Amino acid sequence: MAEKQGGNRPAKVPRAIYERELYRLQTELVKLQEWVRAEGARLVVVFEGRDAAGKGSTIKRVTEHLNPRVARIVALPRPTERERSQWYFQRYTEHLPAAGEIVLFDRSWYNRAGVERVMGFCTPAEHQRFLRQCPVFERMLVEEGILLRKYWFSVSDEVQEQRFRRRLEDPTRRWKLSPMDLESLTRWEEYSRAKDDMFVHTDIAEAPWYVVESDDKRRARLNMIAHLLSTVPYHDIAPPELELPPRPSATGYQRPPRDLQTYVPDHAAGLER
Repeated sequence: MAEKQGGNRPAKVPRAIYERELYRLQTELVKLQEWVRAEGARLVVVFEGRDAAGKGSTIKRVTEHLNPRVARIVALPRPTERERSQWYFQRYTEHLPAAGEIVLFDRSWYNRAGVERVMGFCTPAEHQRFLRQCPVFERMLVEEGILLRKYWFSVSDEVQEQRFRRRLEDPTRRWKLSPMDLESLTRWEEYSRAKDDMFVHTDIAEAPWYVVESDDKRRARLNMIAHLLSTVPYHDIAPPELELPPRPSATGYQRPPRDLQTYVPDHAAGLER
């Protein structure tokens, strides 16, 4: 399954339509969250794909209105020396959800099938061991009752390069670009072969891969969220009825003088001139 190389693409989703549908889907995500919490379910969502494929921005839209105590993002740094001596999956298992939790992996144990293989950060034997063990590991998660969803964000080489260039030019996004990201441009086919090999071994019936076409980020976000919602048998949980209590009458409290406290300067006032 090779990555696409440009070609004809659907027209971009208009912003007004995108924002309306995104809000509707995010409302459903809140319902999903409450169902997970009420039912004690455990949901794991894996986000994988090439650099600049839109994984991070999609995760932001998924979690934008969710309770961070219920839905948390796991984006692990490079392993320590101690972690490198552990069973490969060990440092990921401690981040799996307990009852009533959602965990979104911004990259996951699949690092070994992609960047570690291509960049030589693991040995061929370690890579082959991963491909053998990963389906077993994921079947164990599903058998345990964890809802596991895996999404691969597919971006064309042309669009990836455009996004890299924008990151280079935008000081607010420059941090997203690393020397390793740039090297991925020169190793496009190596990453494609690694991804194809990974799919052959880990696209299993119990935990299939779902490919998200992501040249249009708006379309990708809507499609991914809508699909996730369609795969979980959640239902609306009636919230408890709440009423604002009456504000009690004043009892003589006096606020301290303002000059006894240090206030933030009014930077915004200078923008109004």
